[in-house]
Amino acid sequence: MQAFEIQEFGIDNLQLVDRATPQPGPYEVRVRMTAASLNFRDLMVAEGQYNPKLKRPLVPLSDGVGIVETTGPGVTRVRTGERVAGIFMQKWIDGEPDREKAASALGGAIDGVLAEYKVFHEHGLVQVPAHLSDMEAATLPCAGVTAWHALFEERQPQPGDSLLILGTGGVAMFALQFGRSAGLRTIVLSSSNDKLARARAIGASDTINYRERPDWDKAVRELLPEGADAVLEVGGSDTLARSLKAVRMGGIVSVIGALSGGEPTVSPVPILMNSLRVQGIYVGSRSMFERMNRALEQHQIKPVVDRVFPWRDVRQAMRYMQSQQHLGKICLEF
Repeated sequence: MQAFEIQEFGIDNLQLVDRATPQPGPYEVRVRMTAASLNFRDLMVAEGQYNPKLKRPLVPLSDGVGIVETTGPGVTRVRTGERVAGIFMQKWIDGEPDREKAASALGGAIDGVLAEYKVFHEHGLVQVPAHLSDMEAATLPCAGVTAWHALFEERQPQPGDSLLILGTGGVAMFALQFGRSAGLRTIVLSSSNDKLARARAIGASDTINYRERPDWDKAVRELLPEGADAVLEVGGSDTLARSLKAVRMGGIVSVIGALSGGEPTVSPVPILMNSLRVQGIYVGSRSMFERMNRALEQHQIKPVVDRVFPWRDVRQAMRYMQSQQHLGKICLEF
């Protein structure tokens, strides 16, 4: 079979190689991959920014979907011919995260899905909703579960609550769709008026162009004098301070990314004085994935796919991600 490997860091150094087709052992499943999707993490991994000490060679990418082709002895959770996706952390089935679970993250700690075939333990798979295409289903394991976890697993928002969403990437668009289905007031930030118009078409209640309003935290307060009930924070050190000003007293800020960096520049004072809850969201468990899938089916939600590349064009797809022209997810077709 063919697979991509990170042997040396850099997008242009991704190598298409021949590997032996893997054979499933007891309680294992071989999946013929049909689609994958990119996350910003994949770009950081390939560039050496995520973990400079990454064990190489490594097959990249965490998110993919495929068809169960062969099962090993003892497998009962899935059947041959079913369409499945691998969970982000192969050992995080339920409960709290820990170091052992984190050490099973696809496309980082262990080989990912950018290969024609991938062997998973049966516990590391979920069936995907029937109404989704392969490309749509491939967006779920990281971006979908991250947004779901941030919105619903740590607290239960009430219809009419407000959600501030930074950006228009994959997690952001999932948050917008989930928020709309839950009856939340959604405010989306972007530097592109075209993307904001597209976000409104998807269901955003309000939009703010942060290039036109660098004081976007004040713009949020003009819409919501008490501040937003919750913030989906993706920017990192350049945006976190304003997110803490844009959220209401007693509100929650879910930190799911650090696109602008991770320098320690934020004062703890507003967190203390406003009784804020700031939580890190590192994807989620299989149980969360399964709960999210039930909601996707109930509301017939289809993920936002911006563009699809042939899987062997992964370098071009990563360059496109670097350009930040996309809204939603970038996918790869096998």
